[in-house]
Amino acid sequence: MRLRQLLGPLVAAALLLVATLNGVAQSPDDITDIPVNPEREAYYGDLHLLTTYSFSAYMAGVRVGPDDAYRFARGEPVNYLGEGLRRSSPPLDFLAVTDQAENMGLFNTLDDPNSLFSKSEIGQWIRKRDTNVLGQIIDLMLFSRQNPLLGVDAAAVKAATQTAWQQEIEAANHHYQPGMFTTFIGFHWTSYSGGKNLHRNVIFRGNNAPLPFSSIDSIKPEDLWTYLDTSRRQGWEALAIPHNSNLSDGLMFDGVDSDGLPITQAYAKRRAAHEPLVEISNLGESETHPALSPNDEFSRFELFGMEKMKKPAGSYVRHALGRGMEIAQHAGGFNPFKFGFVASTDYSNGLSDSAEIAYAGTNRTIDPRKPLAYVDRSVGHPEQSAAYRPGSGSLTGVWAEQNTRKSIFAAFRRKETFGTSGTRLKLRFFASWEYGSALFRRKDWIKEAYRRGVPMGGDLPPRPAGKTAPRFAIWATRDPEGANLDRLQVIKISLENGKSVEKIYDVALSNGRKVDPKKGKAATVGNTVDLQRATYTNTIGATEISAVWQDPQFDPKARAAYYLRVLEIPTPRWSTIEAVKRGQPLPEGVPGTIQERGWSSPVWFVPQQ
Repeated sequence: MRLRQLLGPLVAAALLLVATLNGVAQSPDDITDIPVNPEREAYYGDLHLLTTYSFSAYMAGVRVGPDDAYRFARGEPVNYLGEGLRRSSPPLDFLAVTDQAENMGLFNTLDDPNSLFSKSEIGQWIRKRDTNVLGQIIDLMLFSRQNPLLGVDAAAVKAATQTAWQQEIEAANHHYQPGMFTTFIGFHWTSYSGGKNLHRNVIFRGNNAPLPFSSIDSIKPEDLWTYLDTSRRQGWEALAIPHNSNLSDGLMFDGVDSDGLPITQAYAKRRAAHEPLVEISNLGESETHPALSPNDEFSRFELFGMEKMKKPAGSYVRHALGRGMEIAQHAGGFNPFKFGFVASTDYSNGLSDSAEIAYAGTNRTIDPRKPLAYVDRSVGHPEQSAAYRPGSGSLTGVWAEQNTRKSIFAAFRRKETFGTSGTRLKLRFFASWEYGSALFRRKDWIKEAYRRGVPMGGDLPPRPAGKTAPRFAIWATRDPEGANLDRLQVIKISLENGKSVEKIYDVALSNGRKVDPKKGKAATVGNTVDLQRATYTNTIGATEISAVWQDPQFDPKARAAYYLRVLEIPTPRWSTIEAVKRGQPLPEGVPGTIQERGWSSPVWFVPQQ
């Protein structure tokens, strides 16, 4: 069995290579000689990464393409701005390059002075690196329905997109190594509505895909879903992942459709089918906001982008879970926001690395040559004064039987996914009516948890007679190269009198701490961070925490969603690490430390009618 485990991935990779050399792209469904783990393994990846084929990345000076992006993710060194760079953290298990669909690859033709785009009036302006013109182009492309490149020959735009897209597909298929490293074909739908973010990443399951659908085609999510419907009928399975809802000013999870009409059953059903996942964290978190969760002592975490946003309601995922249950009451039981959770980097230079020590504070890139608080004025945002305000990148975790497109995509669909703020902490979250308090004493507790319950992303079955409340099996272990764990929390969102409410339970605490019954809070875990050296020690916290927990306030007549949040002990934030490295004062306006965390996808309870 051990020999099979070692050789399986190598055999599959060889089969894929032979198929590629013969001009036939191997289908993920054709790979059969990969070991299967019925209890599933945690795989870590990134589903949100831009390269030079995105217009914003190209104009920011990025020249890393999809091929180097996959090589870097696998742990290989790549040349970046004249320097050899390698990931500071372990290689990823999977990656999707998601370049912007809008004029994909067109700006790269500026490298050829004889291209049609280079010879156009706007192309000549760009080649002169006129900052004002570049800013106007960005604003037009991102904040209005107008395509500023309409004056460019349409054939040149189409040809550039077709060429870039084919190269994206070829790079993904070339670097796919079933059992070792999985790649997904994808693109970034960059829709803004009046400056409000409605972005989605589209991820395909297989080895081919139709030309991307862009916000120039339409800024309405409903039209993107129609594109996905059409693609699926033609044999291309895909899903869309909303992200950066914190920049949507309440629009991402509003209670209306694109025409301002109340969400209907048909809309709710379509959205749930096409968007099973949501990105809860990248360069800033989208879990919740202090204005929405005033009783959550950990809600003020990596807040980014709300300076110009006035409506936190509808902008954050936790609030969306409750709003979705409210809508379901009037939409035939269909919840449009029944999401699983993922997290990503959202980097714009093709180099995916989520470690705090990797991020250097440049404009969504890793560039160690730039000074701290570097301001990139070339992208039309000269008012930005502190590049250290965004957080470092995040990670998606999936529980899958094997590291293949078929298995990982199936995990996306059943929402057995979790996100972390960048570390490789590992967490599991199961729900059942049957779990006993001694579950974790069993050597086969994972098998038993699956047999008697549902994992994260699932629906609790109907409540059996005699059972008072669901029980949850909760487990987490630290990143082997990271910080110890502080606590495990269950976040519950439920309906009371038709309106959503949230409750936060400290289910398991490290170092023998208990919740103070009078205050309803637990003492802090402590802090070992040395800000002057940007170091910490693992002398507090725990390497592993587990618990079987029963909801003490369960209402069998009310819809509810539960998810697990895992907190690490405090560690130095990237801005502190960079300041110490460069011998500069610690930047003002951002915390010196961070409590990295992870979020499981929710488990849902729907009462029987």
